[in-house]
Amino acid sequence: MSAAPTLAIIGGGQLARMMAQPAIALGLPLRLLAEAEGVSAAQVIPDQQVGDYRDLDTLLKVTEGCSVVTFDHEHVPTEHLHALEAAGHSPRPGPSALVYAQDKGEMRRILDELGVPCPRNAIVASLDEVESFGFPCVLKTTRGGYDGKGVWIVRSADDAHEAFEVAEKTGVRILAEELVDFRRELSALIARSPSGQAAAYPVVATTQRDGICHEVIAPAPDLDPALAMQAQEAALRVAKELGVTGVMAMELFETNDGRILVNELAMRPHNTGHWTQDGAVTSQFEQHLRAVMDLPLGSPEPRQAWTVMVNILGGDPEAGHLYDGYPHAFARDPKLRVHLYGKDIRPGRKVGHVNTYGDDLEDCLERARHAAAWFDGSLGNESE
Repeated sequence: MSAAPTLAIIGGGQLARMMAQPAIALGLPLRLLAEAEGVSAAQVIPDQQVGDYRDLDTLLKVTEGCSVVTFDHEHVPTEHLHALEAAGHSPRPGPSALVYAQDKGEMRRILDELGVPCPRNAIVASLDEVESFGFPCVLKTTRGGYDGKGVWIVRSADDAHEAFEVAEKTGVRILAEELVDFRRELSALIARSPSGQAAAYPVVATTQRDGICHEVIAPAPDLDPALAMQAQEAALRVAKELGVTGVMAMELFETNDGRILVNELAMRPHNTGHWTQDGAVTSQFEQHLRAVMDLPLGSPEPRQAWTVMVNILGGDPEAGHLYDGYPHAFARDPKLRVHLYGKDIRPGRKVGHVNTYGDDLEDCLERARHAAAWFDGSLGNESE
C-alpha cells in the first residue's frame, strides 16, 4: 500500500489551519508555506517553510514532491501558478479559474458572458467615467481587496477620490457597480473535483458588519426553494464553466423584488461555510481536501435543522486571552462549538468563530450571539 501524497498549502491563515484536522483524519500529509513564523496554520502544521508567496523560487521549493497545491488565499500571482503547472504541479484551483476570483473585473466579464445575473458594472478610469456610470454606486479595486478593504460607496464625485488615489499607487483598475437595493445577502457554497463530481451545500443567509462577515444562518430562513435552487445551480454552473476545483463560495444579493445577483466569488473555503464544521455531515475543509485530491466528495447535508455561525472579532488586546472565555461559555452552553485561530488580538480582526445548532432558530441565534460577545468582550465578561 502506497503512502498518501503530500498536499502543499500556500498561506498560513485560519483557513489552512482548519484544513489540518480533517487532513489528520484522512491520513493526508500537509506542507505549508507560511508568511511568518507562528502564524495561525504554522501552529498546527509541522511540515512548514516560511517565505513569500510572491517569490517563484520559494513556491517551487515548498511544492517540491507535492503533485497538488492548494491555497489559503487567492493572491498568488497568476504567472506563478502557470509556472507551477509547467513544473509538473497541479494548482487547485488552477490559474485559468483562480484569475476570476483574483480580479473582480475579470470576474464580472466572465459572469456577464455566461449570462449569470450580476449588478450593473463597468471598469472606470476617471471621475468623469464614474459620473457617467451614475451615482450612487460602489467602487472596488479589481485586485487585492477583502473584508471591506478596497471598497467605497460613493454618492458624489467627492467620494470617489480615495479610490483613484489607491488605484494610482497600486496600479490596479477600478470597478464601478450599481448600489444594489437588497433584502439580504446569501451565499451558495459548492465543491467540485477534477473528475467533475460536485456537491452543493444549503444556501445560507449572511450578515456583514463593516465589510466583514459577522453572522451566518444555515439554511437561509424563509428562502423561496426555487430561488435557493437557482443560486445552487448558478454556483455549480459557474464552477463547471470555469473549471474550478475545490470549494467555491458564490456570495449573492437577494433583491427586494425577488431576484438574486452575484456579488463575489471565492475559490477556497470561505467564512460563510464555517457553519459546516459542526452543522454538516462533511465540513467545507474536509470537502476541499477531498475535492483537490480528487477523492469522492462527502455529503453536504445538514446535521440539524439550524446552524448559526458568529465570528469572534478582536477587541481590547489588554483585556485578557480568548481562552479565558471558555469556563463561562462552555458552562452556559455545553453544546457550543468554539473555533479559535491562534491569532494575536487586534480590534476588528477575525480571531475565531462559534457555532450553535438545534431545532429552534431563535435559541441558536441567542446562544451564538451571547458566546461570541462574551469572547470578544462586548458583554464585559461579567458574571450572570
